[in-house]
Amino acid sequence: MKVFISSDIEGTTGITTWDETEKNAPSYGYFAAQMTKEVNAVCTGALEAGADAILIKDAHDSARNLDPSALPRQARVLRGWTGDLLCMMSGIDTDSFDAAIMTGYHSAAGCPGNPLSHTNNLKNEWVTLNGQRMSEFTLNALMAGYFHVPVVLVTGDEALCRYAKGWIPGITTVATNRGIGGACLGRHPQEVTEEMRVAARRALTSDFSRCQVPMPEHFKMTIRFREHPVAYSRSFYPGATLSDAKEVSFETDDFMELLRFAHFVL
Repeated sequence: MKVFISSDIEGTTGITTWDETEKNAPSYGYFAAQMTKEVNAVCTGALEAGADAILIKDAHDSARNLDPSALPRQARVLRGWTGDLLCMMSGIDTDSFDAAIMTGYHSAAGCPGNPLSHTNNLKNEWVTLNGQRMSEFTLNALMAGYFHVPVVLVTGDEALCRYAKGWIPGITTVATNRGIGGACLGRHPQEVTEEMRVAARRALTSDFSRCQVPMPEHFKMTIRFREHPVAYSRSFYPGATLSDAKEVSFETDDFMELLRFAHFVL
């Protein structure tokens, strides 16, 4: 069994402010270490479930956050950004993986479930896909779905976990934090990592068919930018339309075309 893991940081246990996510900031080291502990817990649970190979995409900011020496020997880590359309899911494909897991994920831009809610960057107020608020989890799960890889586990804030359960009924979730305005109510990190290990083992020994990602037949993405000059410049992407001064939309039946739009515009 081969498992793909995409790891972010804004859904890591206890994280609350942007400086805690930024390399070289005084508080970053603790949360990067906790991010690594959470990935390690999921890897351990995956190995207990029978996984024999794990590929981890370090998927936050510089993509150089995880400490590979603190992870199991069976795990490979893809550090840095390849520049391809898969971005936070770079490395996933149809033939190599039986299941996908996402750790440290967070709510979508404009959602109050996390004080660090955003979608891809801080240039937009929100992003929608087919009329629904789109998170990084949404887009990345669809990438897994495109390659017919079930998404069996996600960890992150409570609001994201509720959303994931509503969309993919068979998915296992582990809530790390609850956003309260600009604050975060976090659980004890040791309790969370132990739950993640157990959850990964359970998810990878369950029925994967209930974790297949439903793929729409048509895609419409709308991005509302914070600044109208940014929206104007992005509206020149082929096929994009300027809905109003701050909103850019794009429609297609081809998911890879949607990813190309997101890659260059979002």
